[in-house]
Amino acid sequence: MKKLLLSTLLIASLVAPTSMAQAQSHRICLAYDAGGPGDDSFNDAAQAGLKVAAKNLQFTLETTVTSGEAKDRKDRLTALVNKSCTIVIAVGTGYAPVLKELAQEFPETQFAILNDATVDALNVTSIVFADVQGAYLAGYAAALSSKSGKIAMIGYSSQKAIFDKGFLPGAKAAKKSITVTHRSISTSASSVTSTLLRSGHDVIYLATTGSATDVFSVIATSNRGGKNRFAAGLITQEPDQFLTVDAASQKFLLATVIKRVDLALIDLLTETLAGRTLYDEVDPALGVYGHRYGISDKSIEITLRSPALIAARSKINAASVAASKLSS
Repeated sequence: MKKLLLSTLLIASLVAPTSMAQAQSHRICLAYDAGGPGDDSFNDAAQAGLKVAAKNLQFTLETTVTSGEAKDRKDRLTALVNKSCTIVIAVGTGYAPVLKELAQEFPETQFAILNDATVDALNVTSIVFADVQGAYLAGYAAALSSKSGKIAMIGYSSQKAIFDKGFLPGAKAAKKSITVTHRSISTSASSVTSTLLRSGHDVIYLATTGSATDVFSVIATSNRGGKNRFAAGLITQEPDQFLTVDAASQKFLLATVIKRVDLALIDLLTETLAGRTLYDEVDPALGVYGHRYGISDKSIEITLRSPALIAARSKINAASVAASKLSS
């Protein structure tokens, strides 16, 4: 028995240092988008994922922040490649053009990009989210919240499919008689919001990126002025948008659809450090691979803020099951 124990300890002493050395040799490199952490958007969400991952996984970390210019993005990604990273992660679609070039220049380097599905290279993992599932939940919540019977989604022209496959059927699943409108914009959504409010729409789902402050201000001002028969409300999405509300206006923020970028990043790092790569078909027609995170991954969720929606949580949970079956 003593000989067996001694042999076991000897093997452990030989294996443990090697395993530890291998773990410590993993260098994770990440390039933040312009502004870096503190943006209340994808940079902060990525940083949150890194912090949790660092507590449970063993790796060294290299990060950098771009100025936003194409040359600077390329220089920063190239500098990370030269650090012999296990994986180089780019935060945001702004890196896509230079990443297409660098993926060919450095075919032995594994890259990943968050929230983009346009880079058609086998050594680039695209981490994206099932926006249609989030839109379904937003439509369902909007219809339940509406008193006027008229709701709307404001987004970009490229998001028409998200409306048709997500927001519209979600709203109709909650109330068949609901009137559902889609408005596409290319610049500010403020004027479109004003028009929708004047025409009786009392719930707006904002599917654009950036600040939601202007739209929320239009809604809050209209409500305070008593211009609407029914008080209007807003449904936002994170981390695509950022918004700060005060105590007086927080009641006009009904819900928020959330993409759990932090969980997706933790999953990516776990797979990478285990020597695996995410090669699901994100867009087979374009040859884009990675993983599209959704409700079943616990990476698309909705935070309910209004008392009426919180009271209807069981209905919304049931709607999540239907939404989880939708593909983009």
